[in-house]
Amino acid sequence: MSRPFRFGVVAPLLTDVPTWRNFVGRIADSGYSTLLMPDVPQWQPAPAPALAVAAAQTGLRVGTWVYASPLRPAWSTAWEAHSMTVLTEGRFEMGIGTGRPGIEDELRQLGMPVASPGERLTQVRQTLATLRNLDGPDVHTPVVMAVRGPKARALALEAADTVTIAALASDSRAAVAAMATDLLAERDIELALHVPVVGDTVAPFMASARETDPTALREADSLAVLPKDPAAAAEEIHRRREEIGYSYFVIGAGSAELLAPVVAELSGH
Repeated sequence: MSRPFRFGVVAPLLTDVPTWRNFVGRIADSGYSTLLMPDVPQWQPAPAPALAVAAAQTGLRVGTWVYASPLRPAWSTAWEAHSMTVLTEGRFEMGIGTGRPGIEDELRQLGMPVASPGERLTQVRQTLATLRNLDGPDVHTPVVMAVRGPKARALALEAADTVTIAALASDSRAAVAAMATDLLAERDIELALHVPVVGDTVAPFMASARETDPTALREADSLAVLPKDPAAAAEEIHRRREEIGYSYFVIGAGSAELLAPVVAELSGH
């Protein structure tokens, strides 16, 4: 049976705090399940304090989308995640991955070691092991893993509650769908899909990324884009669950209110 739909919003703090808090309140009233923060030091406050503010203000679940493993020691990330679970009384989801494209340049700018992809995946594994030790038998912090290569997908099958494919905008629908369906063939796991483009609107934290041209994405039938029309968007969301297995859809802040009617209609169904 298909999992019920749920929806998250990636909402970096790119405005003044009162404006952002007003936006968080509107998201909470629109049927979204989760408010998410990216892990980009140059842009905004650190994810955990911002998410703590959002969790205190609303009943939303909150989460990272996603922690970049090389930006901090594994024990520090795990301790922060466990603490968020305790302080939000179970409303925190730890999203984690090896870092978005260009993470090497970020690390150099920050004066940090540039770890290889294999070393970064080892850091993810260490973070997950430490988190489970901190959680102990009575607490469970849900883990969302952003994965791409076979080793990362194998770790996600071992340790994650939710998986999102760290797709490139240029990836074909067939290629991403194949990775997603292979995961489902191994284990009944929640599949999350990040959709950075709705109509011609690109998510704020993706605006500088290459290969996010809305017209090109539509022509390629990419999974990175949804139609602007709510009815067409709802139809496409249903299609992606039926054909691939996606049930958790993550939208950029700039399109969250546009798709609010879709979210209200589909959430929980």
